[in-house]
Amino acid sequence: MPAHPHFDEIAARVRNWGRWGPEDEIGTLNLIDDEARLRAAASVVSGRAFALGLPLSASDGIQLGFVEGRANPSLTMVKVNDPETQDPGWVCFSEDVLTMGTQAATHWDALAHCSYAGVLYNGFPADSVTPEGAERDGVHRLGSVVSRGVLLDVARALGQDVLEPGYPITPSDLDAACDLAQVSMAPGDIALVRTGQMVHLRPERRDLVAYTWPSPGLTVETALWFRDHNAAAVATDTFVFEVYPCQYEEEFLPVHVLHLVEMGLTQGQNWVLDPLADDCAADGRYAFLLDATPLPLIGGLGSPLNPVALK
Repeated sequence: MPAHPHFDEIAARVRNWGRWGPEDEIGTLNLIDDEARLRAAASVVSGRAFALGLPLSASDGIQLGFVEGRANPSLTMVKVNDPETQDPGWVCFSEDVLTMGTQAATHWDALAHCSYAGVLYNGFPADSVTPEGAERDGVHRLGSVVSRGVLLDVARALGQDVLEPGYPITPSDLDAACDLAQVSMAPGDIALVRTGQMVHLRPERRDLVAYTWPSPGLTVETALWFRDHNAAAVATDTFVFEVYPCQYEEEFLPVHVLHLVEMGLTQGQNWVLDPLADDCAADGRYAFLLDATPLPLIGGLGSPLNPVALK
């Protein structure tokens, strides 16, 4: 279907193809330089650390089959106390195998995760993704992802515990979150956008359908905001990342297209932000050192993560 005219206008304004050269495969992560990492280190004051990843187990899995083939984590024991000597009471070892979709829990999307009109980020052909994986824009290209993280607590900035289902986050909402944090985004910062949607995963009210759909999330207009602020990456506490149902009937997941294909902006989903948000609200510090380095999965279209925010 033809693109919505507003989408085309935004796409032309945010496109980063060639900005870091014709062979670039990491996009806005190029903005994380030594200065950005030193700024991250300088934001550490208390030493408190927050792990931002979901637990990996079949019982804690969040996949309901909405994304075909995206399997929940499953741990299989392949050796249990196997003896390594003739004496079974001496040295024994156990081994296990983890099976899961690379985007089944807390994760980064690789830029190759999405194509549009036959191309990936920086104009590489979509058919460079093959049954063997991503020849271009794979997640292994990202390397170390360590920079200053900034929590944009949109829910708290709007006076809510959780945004309404299907709430469309606007640039003015992101401005309100910056005002709450009293932080200005700097080039190379990683934005963590909190909607409060993780409330649906709490054990006492676990509801995977409510967590998944309808969902608050980012709108296409926010792509301009992240481009203007030179964000290196963006992650949210939602399943879909962008507002869902989508803004336009003509476009399916248009924010994915703008970020991954046009901007080369790495994006992440299902980040656990509530404990971090409570701590930020308590001490008034919304910036921290963030280590969100993916697994070096060659040709991967995403990588599970357990990001760490160090305050």
